[in-house]
Amino acid sequence: MKPIRLLYVVEEPWPTYRADIAALFGKYLPRHGIASDIVTDRHGDTQAEPATWPGGAALLCGATPGPAKRHLVKLWHNAMTMLRCDRTRYDAIQVRDMPVTAAIGLVLARCKRLPFFYWMSFPQSEGQIQRARARGMRAGMRYWFPLMQGIVGQWLLYRLVLPHADHVFVQSDQMALDLARRGIAGARMTAVPMGVDLELAQAQRIAASDDARLVHKQVLVYLGTLDRARSIDMLFRMLALVVAKAPAAVLVLAGDTEDAQHRIWLQAEAARAGVAASVIWTGWQPAGAALRYVRAAQVGLSPFPRGELLDSASPTKAIEYMALGIPVVVNDNPDQQQVVAAAACGLCVALGADTFAAAVLTLLDDPVRRAQMGWAGQRYVTQHRGYDTISQRLALSYREIFERAPTSRQRAGQHA
Repeated sequence: MKPIRLLYVVEEPWPTYRADIAALFGKYLPRHGIASDIVTDRHGDTQAEPATWPGGAALLCGATPGPAKRHLVKLWHNAMTMLRCDRTRYDAIQVRDMPVTAAIGLVLARCKRLPFFYWMSFPQSEGQIQRARARGMRAGMRYWFPLMQGIVGQWLLYRLVLPHADHVFVQSDQMALDLARRGIAGARMTAVPMGVDLELAQAQRIAASDDARLVHKQVLVYLGTLDRARSIDMLFRMLALVVAKAPAAVLVLAGDTEDAQHRIWLQAEAARAGVAASVIWTGWQPAGAALRYVRAAQVGLSPFPRGELLDSASPTKAIEYMALGIPVVVNDNPDQQQVVAAAACGLCVALGADTFAAAVLTLLDDPVRRAQMGWAGQRYVTQHRGYDTISQRLALSYREIFERAPTSRQRAGQHA
């Protein structure tokens, strides 16, 4: 089996803990003969740490303070690294979620007679425009900089990058449908949903948390970011309805937000809903510790607001709960809805305090059903959403793509 090596340019700073980078490209794809040299910048507090990337090499530039300066330094680093890309070493250039970098990469790939791939995990440009509009013009450069990034990036992405990329990897079937409506050929797209590293997330190897606050409680868990877009305050209103009928219920928030003011606001909202004493804030935890809270739970919660930006996402939380045998309550995000329907592992309802509360109470009242859903979820994840399985499918996709378009080494031989 001929090895494949990618030059993979990503937006996430080093070190990245995103499973679809760290686990998929750093751990599992190399087992199938697909290596990647990762290109990004360092996070501010990791300057002295060694850059060890198990998928290949880590090609990093230093951390830079300030979003505008960081963007420019990173853009220059990306461009120079792709310019120096040796076609005898690499089989393709791949860029993730950066339209401007991707446009440069596309041109350089064509000059070097290399295939070019774009990995789209999120509508980045639309997100920048939405973020700018939410801040308003009074925010000054915090409005104008992301707005211009978004407008320029949107034009480059849909007019240049996606129409001319050799292949486009998308986050979900819904994202593939959205791009197909923009004229991107379905044959040039592959959906790669989020998964879980089953070598780490094994229920039998993870003990339930021994946090004393969970003793004799009915535990509901939310795992992940508490950022504004997630509507965490809805969970407090839900909890108030649940506690009225199940007083032993507690909500574990196993995550945090970098926005300190938003955290303070969330704590005030919990108090306003009358459930401050029933909410357990863990902050960010090492992965193993966070999963112990999931193992201690009766129900896993995955609220995911609907909208143009988030409907194309592939949420990870529900998959992580399922891997550990925890039944889920989710709302009708397309990917979540599809998974829960196929796996019979939980309840999918409209996003709202009353609907989530009713679903949670239904599961708390029926331990047999919870156990059946937990087993069904584990079985589904093992068969469809473990990164061992996802990496096998993705490796096959890469090889099929290269069969249709000769690798850089083959092209070099043709032009020698």
